[in-house]
Amino acid sequence: MRVHVISDLEGVSGVVKGGQTHGGEPMFDEARKLYTEEINAAVRGAKAAGATEIVVMDCHGAGKEWSFNSLVPDLLDPDCEFVVQEDWTEYTAFLEEGCDAALLVGMHAKAGSRFGVMNHTVSGKDYFDLRFNGTSVGETGIHAALCGTWDCPVLLVTGDDVACAEGRELLGNSLTTVAVKTGLGSTSARQIPPLRARQMIEDGAKQALSDVTAVAPWDPGSPCEIVVEFKHTLAADRLRFRPGVERVDDRTISVTADTWWEAWKAFYF
Repeated sequence: MRVHVISDLEGVSGVVKGGQTHGGEPMFDEARKLYTEEINAAVRGAKAAGATEIVVMDCHGAGKEWSFNSLVPDLLDPDCEFVVQEDWTEYTAFLEEGCDAALLVGMHAKAGSRFGVMNHTVSGKDYFDLRFNGTSVGETGIHAALCGTWDCPVLLVTGDDVACAEGRELLGNSLTTVAVKTGLGSTSARQIPPLRARQMIEDGAKQALSDVTAVAPWDPGSPCEIVVEFKHTLAADRLRFRPGVERVDDRTISVTADTWWEAWKAFYF
């Protein structure tokens, strides 16, 4: 069984403040360690479930040389391999080769989720809303669509309770979720201590992988229209000459293609 662990930092137990997620800030090194150990917990659970190949993809944009490079390699479980990518969502080789399941670790809620810790979508300063064929999504939805492009289901979401609920709403109640904290606001949460949170994630990963058919690969539909409503006009201005991108209004763009992946590539990269 081949398993893709796709991770982000904001949904990790012990991480609640923006400065913890930015490379070079005083508390970032501690957050990196907390992050890596939650990834390790998912890897252990996958191994216990029978995974024979596990690839970790760090999807946290921490800035500078830490972007998509935030985990601590020396602390990573030796039974997995890990990817450092230049641009978010660009690495698809493992999916293209055939992947049985994806586990999303450390997810945060989409932009505008009232109690979601550090809630945002893609870019906290730019994105107001993102819709795939009319369905409002956050980064869990992006990962699910990316994996679904190659028929890989997302079976686990960990993070705060709001991110977990968002995952179930999108992918169904058969999705295994592990809430390691309860959001009280964008920079506050009641949290489960990391040691217990890691055991919960390990158990959740093992449970999720016990039935790889529990959740279907997610396909937003074909053709696929992606609509991005930005917080300001500048982000839309930057895409005004991009082939295939339509300016819907002052802050909104739209792109349509035969598949989600083709639409995503048309505006994101």
